[in-house]
Amino acid sequence: MTTYDSDNDTPQRAPGPLNGIRVLDISTVYAAPITAMLLGDYGADVLKIEHPRGDPARTHGHSKDGHGLWWKVIARNKRAVTLNLSHPAGREILEQLAADADVLIENFRPGVMEKWGLGPDRLHQVSPALVMLRVTGFGQSGPYATRRAFGTLAEAMTGFAHQTGQPDGPPTLPPFGLADGVAGLAGGSAMWWAINFAGRSM
Repeated sequence: MTTYDSDNDTPQRAPGPLNGIRVLDISTVYAAPITAMLLGDYGADVLKIEHPRGDPARTHGHSKDGHGLWWKVIARNKRAVTLNLSHPAGREILEQLAADADVLIENFRPGVMEKWGLGPDRLHQVSPALVMLRVTGFGQSGPYATRRAFGTLAEAMTGFAHQTGQPDGPPTLPPFGLADGVAGLAGGSAMWWAINFAGRSM
């Protein structure tokens, strides 16, 4: 929610239930960034960390005056910086940021964070109470863990696409990011309860 300072009409964010919670969003595209967006909606201080190339979502979908409209939605209530996490200096800066953070959200393929030396073991040395959300299509372990996954794949594998469309037509995907949105909502709920469980003030 946005309010305005009566003296100078400067936009001011009204405090929300997650006011004071610091979130590092190092995820890309949709599902995990939607979780970070929701935490920001509830007052968390969200720092969006992008590769210097920028999040691909910046160029997805319709745009106006050169600005992606979908990006405007999922990047709301976030501050943005760039870091190259494949470079030692970038990893060092992320560790410094994690030391003061409450939540870190990532959606790299399983093993990528560990390859960079930024897995849970290392980050919990830096910040023992850090809550990490790791969003993947098939989890961190198991026979499908290393497979790439997108929302359309989830919509197909769950049978959702088979249940929609015309009776005599082919399986039909939804015209929007349904699976990503549902995953983002689930992630937001999980983080809400994890923050409580970790004894954070809400």
